Amino acid sequence: MVYYFHFHSFTMNMYLFVYDLMQFCGHSWIFTNMIIRFMTFGKDSLADTFYSIGLVMRVCQLLSILEILHILTGIDKSRLLPRFLQITERIIVLFVVINSQEEVQGKYVVCVLFFLWNLLDVVRYTYNMLARMGIYYLPLTWLNFSLCIPLYPLSVLAKAFAICVSLPYFEYFGTYSIKLPFPFAFSIYFPYVLKMYLLVLFTGMCFIIQNLFSERKAHLGTGNIKTKRS
Repeated sequence: MVYYFHFHSFTMNMYLFVYDLMQFCGHSWIFTNMIIRFMTFGKDSLADTFYSIGLVMRVCQLLSILEILHILTGIDKSRLLPRFLQITERIIVLFVVINSQEEVQGKYVVCVLFFLWNLLDVVRYTYNMLARMGIYYLPLTWLNFSLCIPLYPLSVLAKAFAICVSLPYFEYFGTYSIKLPFPFAFSIYFPYVLKMYLLVLFTGMCFIIQNLFSERKAHLGTGNIKTKRS
């Protein structure tokens, strides 16, 4: 029985390590690609960020849905609601807002958003991989639980700006707006849905920031850096 428990724990830990490694490789590729393209082409590289790295970005964000299942099944001890909010925010902005409107894909805000996301994720998945092996490098731990506090609100502002930029296109093309036939006589005007979601986005930001400060205090406030994994 004890052997089975240890084997199961080892298997799950190895699975999570492989998952973190895949995400690290994906986000590192995106982050490096963005930097090299900017150094090579300058501002011209910003407008086609989505076209050059959008596919890998979408794959990485779809894979991140597994993190919700990891928490639900108990193999990851992170809190469910903050992680759920962070993942759904990205999914909605990336797939519903940016991916559905070609005119938005060339905006500079997409480049800013991708830069912030990938900077945070490269650090987070590096920390997670080392933590799976029982390695806690103090500067990396500090960076993982500190960098997100200023960068996450910036990413929320970038998400909100991307939504605002997309509104005229959703209004013009009528994307996702639905008018139900008689006898319902009911319609869904998607720009209104996005405007309401902005309230949810900023409300969720307050909750997540509070959780980020709590995690930072748990890992760094008392000098104990091994109590919890991201």
